[in-house]
Amino acid sequence: MSIANLPTAYLTIAEVAAAMRVSKMTVYRLVKSRTLASVRFGKSYRIPESIVEDYIRQSGAPAD
Repeated sequence: MSIANLPTAYLTIAEVAAAMRVSKMTVYRLVKSRTLASVRFGKSYRIPESIVEDYIRQSGAPAD
């Protein structure tokens, strides 16, 4: 895999929760159900920013 293909930014669970205006537990549930793709770094999860933007856009939630 080329480094050029990697997303530019990874967000923490807390950052995703703040962006989506939901609780951290809701984000954990989305990750566990594989609704939101994530990468595990050690004991924590990181979600590519582009995945979060796509999810918000598809769900019809306000993006701002």
